[in-house]
Amino acid sequence: MKGIRKILILFILLSTLEGQSQKVLVHDTIHTSDSGIFFLPYKKVFNPEVDLIEDSPILRALDSLANIKFFQDYYFTADASLTNVYQFPGDFIPVYSDSVYQQRIENMKQNSPIDYTFNCYVKDYIELYAVKKRQLTQRLLGLSYIYFPLFEGMLDKYELPLELKYLAVIESALNPIAGSRAGAKGLWQFMYGTGKVYGLKATSLVDDRFDPYLSTDAACRHLKDLYDLYEDWFLVLAAYNSGVGNVNKAIRRAGGTKNYWAIWPYLPAETRGYVPAFIAASYIMQYAPEHNLYPLHPGILYNGIDTVVVREPVSFDQISEVLGVPIEDIKFLNPSYKLGIIPVAKDQKYYLQLPREFIGDFINNEYTIYNYTTTKGIEKEKLLKQIKNIHEQQIHIVRSGESLSSIARKYHCSVSDIKKWNNLKSNTVKAGKRLIIYSGTSSIASTSSSNNNQTTDTKPEISNSSTNKEQHPNYHIVKRGETLSQISIKYNCTINELISWNNLKGYNIQVNQRLLIHPPAAKNDSASSEINKQVKYRYYTVKEGDTLWDIAQQFDGVTVDEIKKLNNLRSNRISVGQKLKIKVIN
Repeated sequence: MKGIRKILILFILLSTLEGQSQKVLVHDTIHTSDSGIFFLPYKKVFNPEVDLIEDSPILRALDSLANIKFFQDYYFTADASLTNVYQFPGDFIPVYSDSVYQQRIENMKQNSPIDYTFNCYVKDYIELYAVKKRQLTQRLLGLSYIYFPLFEGMLDKYELPLELKYLAVIESALNPIAGSRAGAKGLWQFMYGTGKVYGLKATSLVDDRFDPYLSTDAACRHLKDLYDLYEDWFLVLAAYNSGVGNVNKAIRRAGGTKNYWAIWPYLPAETRGYVPAFIAASYIMQYAPEHNLYPLHPGILYNGIDTVVVREPVSFDQISEVLGVPIEDIKFLNPSYKLGIIPVAKDQKYYLQLPREFIGDFINNEYTIYNYTTTKGIEKEKLLKQIKNIHEQQIHIVRSGESLSSIARKYHCSVSDIKKWNNLKSNTVKAGKRLIIYSGTSSIASTSSSNNNQTTDTKPEISNSSTNKEQHPNYHIVKRGETLSQISIKYNCTINELISWNNLKGYNIQVNQRLLIHPPAAKNDSASSEINKQVKYRYYTVKEGDTLWDIAQQFDGVTVDEIKKLNNLRSNRISVGQKLKIKVIN
């Protein structure tokens, strides 16, 4: 019996070891992690016939760099005399032993909270970057000079390891317009649903997932949430790639062990190559000179980019043709604008990034650009005309007690607009009804509303140069929201003249600041102001659903306060059929 018992115990131990060997990676010299799990192999034992790199998203992302037009004619190579510290011949490809890789990655581990590890799968990815795809890796190194400063600043803001910047290397190969077969987008490859959770919006014109700044902020918050869940960076990376559900299922199948290498066999094939690729990317970005690899810069660096706020809808073609900026530069720096058009919305700012040397020209010619008709893109011009007045479409679900009037006030539009957008025949709406709302009032709707409600002639045309004229023609008092560009157009002068006349040090001006205006601009302005002193009064009959704001919007230059003052109104309440006196300037 004792002999049989010993045989059974030995059988159980051998079975245990055999089962464990399916979870570990085997090498002549066994190395163990702190968790006691074997993980440093140089021999593949998990489906050795399966190539984790071939046709992987990581390889496809790297290959996508070959198609970036920005690189084709506009790039420069780093100075080899400064970067080639090992004096390698130009076409020499260094090859190192496993022990060298292991020591270097061990050094990385000692300087990072991430538990860097070397194994045969990591080595495969190192060879991908250092040997098989050398030219694309050089492009990747060049792109890092644009995006890594942004990544590092954001990671530091959220108190995350700076090494997580290398995650974008394997997600998108730092290609700002990268897209996967599954629908992930941008530098951080957000799926639509995950992006929405972290505040990334996607419309027909704009996709925040492509925005480097917004997507990086969202990625940092997502990584922080995942770390709060797992408290292990490799599990965080696995969950970022395959989702929390797949990682949790793999943990359960591994007996509840929260260790990436323990759950490795139970993860999807793509995720099994994900962490090794991250380690390899971290390695190659830090040890590129040791492999005779140097940055191929995309013609612009992070500190050579600046940002301006766009005030009116504008297309990339308009900007390119007026300023002479290559269209590929604009597309590369502003990947979130899907159709090459930057919209404008009342409740959101949209930004334009340009090479720094063009920022001053944009400010000087801002309104010329907005009104410029391009030599191409007829369909795009039509779209621009539409979004100048109709911006983002929204869906409003009517709540109990709401009326069209209250909804119109909420979205700063008129009742007539809402009825037109939704084909409503009456002002009655039921709770639960879905209404289409646009954040900007349609000029068509406004004109229609104006024609239906005015008891006299339609509103007169008023040119931009005839509004808000100052009493003193030789001075201009800066109003809230005004820019030097607007003022220069108003007085028929240049921004540089305004700066010179007033000894300004830059483009910034303050509300109520007095600006000196020299003739002939002031003279022309004074002459035109004489024409505008002709004032006429019209009477408007209040219709059902009207508000003072609705009525003021139908007359150029008219405000709610002016209507109240002219009609001795103490509140904003008005009655159907009430006649209101409106001042109209011819």
